[in-house]
Amino acid sequence: MTSMKKTATPLAVAAGGCMLAASLHPLGARAQTTVTLPGLSIEDTADSTPMGDRLLSAASPSATQRTAASLSSPDAASLFRNQPGVSTYSAGGLAALPVLNGMADDRVATVVDGVRIASGCPNHMNPALSFIDPDSVDTATAIAGITPVSMGGDSTAGTIDVERKDPQFAKHGKVLVTGHVTGTYRSNGGGYGASGSLTVANDTFSLRYNASYAQAGDYEGGGDAGLVRSTSYLTYNHAVTFGVHKGNHLLALTFGQQDTPHEGFANQYMDMTNNRSTFVNGKYLGTFGWGELEARGYWQREDHAMDFLPDRDKTTHMPMNTNARMAGYSIKATIPLAEGQTLRLGSSFDHSGLNDWWPPVAGSMMMGPDTYHSINNGHRDRLGHFVEWEAAWTPRVTTLLGFRNDLVMMNTGPVSGYSSTMSMMNMANINAANAFNTTDRGRTDVNFDVTALVRWKPRRDLTIEGGYARKTRSPNLYERYAWGRSAMVTSMINWFGDGNGYVGNPDLKPEVANTASITADWHDPNGDRWDLKVQPYYTYTHDYINAYRIASAGQFYTLGFANHNAQSYGINGSGNYRLWQNARFGRGEIVANLNWVRGQDLTNNAGLYHQMPINGSVTLNERWKNWSGRVEMTFVKAKDSVDWVRNEPRTPGYALLGLGGQYHWRYMTLDASIDNVLNQKYELPLGGWSLADYAATGSLRALPGMGRSFNVSLTASF
Repeated sequence: MTSMKKTATPLAVAAGGCMLAASLHPLGARAQTTVTLPGLSIEDTADSTPMGDRLLSAASPSATQRTAASLSSPDAASLFRNQPGVSTYSAGGLAALPVLNGMADDRVATVVDGVRIASGCPNHMNPALSFIDPDSVDTATAIAGITPVSMGGDSTAGTIDVERKDPQFAKHGKVLVTGHVTGTYRSNGGGYGASGSLTVANDTFSLRYNASYAQAGDYEGGGDAGLVRSTSYLTYNHAVTFGVHKGNHLLALTFGQQDTPHEGFANQYMDMTNNRSTFVNGKYLGTFGWGELEARGYWQREDHAMDFLPDRDKTTHMPMNTNARMAGYSIKATIPLAEGQTLRLGSSFDHSGLNDWWPPVAGSMMMGPDTYHSINNGHRDRLGHFVEWEAAWTPRVTTLLGFRNDLVMMNTGPVSGYSSTMSMMNMANINAANAFNTTDRGRTDVNFDVTALVRWKPRRDLTIEGGYARKTRSPNLYERYAWGRSAMVTSMINWFGDGNGYVGNPDLKPEVANTASITADWHDPNGDRWDLKVQPYYTYTHDYINAYRIASAGQFYTLGFANHNAQSYGINGSGNYRLWQNARFGRGEIVANLNWVRGQDLTNNAGLYHQMPINGSVTLNERWKNWSGRVEMTFVKAKDSVDWVRNEPRTPGYALLGLGGQYHWRYMTLDASIDNVLNQKYELPLGGWSLADYAATGSLRALPGMGRSFNVSLTASF
């Protein structure tokens, strides 16, 4: 196996040795004694890397972008800030949900360490990216639009892939002891945290321990927005990774646990009052005479509780509990065929089991005297297989063709409401439970995906990549099996932040998205002075899972899930230009991106929900000796195109100024930044309604963004 060449900016390889992305940790004092496995030459670029491993449309945050993100938030989703085609919508401080080209949450294949983690919560308070802290992330890649079938199915928007660092090993005859410790502080909300890792290894065995802690109170909105309630959080992460390296084989086992004693959710009716996750993740990488083999297996348990945090000023409680159990495997073989041709074969299975029950509240006629069973022994199992063929026909033309089949099997047991006694208060839920229990609830979807791509390099300074993808996504457990009918219980089923309540539909069909996209990459043919990427795309989705109004519920509505037809289209652009590079002034560059998307439900003519208005950023980066700095402007247009069915709020446009800098000295790195320097008042276009403030004050407003914040972190590496 080839080891990586040394460079001033270290690079790491994602699992399987296939995806090139920047390392998230600075080079430590002992890094010269380590061996990175497996490896790629750092000269590889998107032009020369196989398409199945790296698309032109793939976005990986730079070192400067990662530093800015990790200073502002302990949420791993923040790593993708200002990436082309990527946005997030606010939930808790640790649990933002990803949006790729206007398609959100379950439509995105979010993969952490090779595992597609399902959210075990009716409000999606524990999404996949919430289970890994940013300090543990080594590579982070987002692909919006057309995705190779080898990167997963059961999604329509694209893929987010996040990986921990592979085990480190010492050179032969040496012992490696290395690690780092980081402390952070954020003034807005009084947020602070600590994280670190310690590795002990020889040339065969490696043992690493990672830990992190983060805590913050409610933040202050910009301008006169005041306190934004239910934005506090507290979380702990621990993980131990054991690695074995022998010849061309690598085995890694990670055992971990996350505890989140509380996390506020400002745009939900509930807060998270406890979440504990325990997991085991195994990975094997091997090189043989016939090719490469990657095998993974995992098991994860989540125990989750919701209620009201004190800042909502609630006089009663409403406990809601879920537990989820997940297990699965994935196998991928990469087989070189004739010269310039590669075959990838794979199989995977994912089991997700869920129980969702709401204990009775003593003395409450509405929430008692029995336990409300929302999902009873529900399961969603997915068995998938794929074949992918990549062929380099000439040095200038490469094609990728892939087929995938996913069998999705779902079912749930009988349910019951808070009471079985007929009355005007609970009649709707009793009738709904009886009807639900008498139906055949088992569903099996047979889904097929196709991806066809071509990469053409007509000139040294231009590469074009385009193609077509047919992607399919089956409904989640709540979209099919949320059965309650009263306004109160339906409002507890909501991962959209829109204040409405939702009723499931067992007869939902899978979504089928047909996407055509092209990415043009103009770049400096003689170096890295400049680069410009433009990606237009169009998606038509048959049987798009959207909502319709069932009944009014005060200022909001009870909505039902239904299949509609929809379309979305847009363009993503990004570029950078080196302004100067010399001994006197160091290196200066300007980085910019611009994104526009428009989605429409073709059945009811409403705008699709969670569509980010035109937005972009311009950043000036400067690096001189051990110093680096940045000045960043973020621009967002007013949100005028909304989903009227969900009563989505319109938000005004805004511009935010950010400043940041870093100084590195021997084993120490100091980072400092100021977010929203001018303390601009703004509302989050995808944030929905600020329901926690509404509960405490009776005044309804769109969710405000964070005001000015001074951030600092100090890292010691050894």
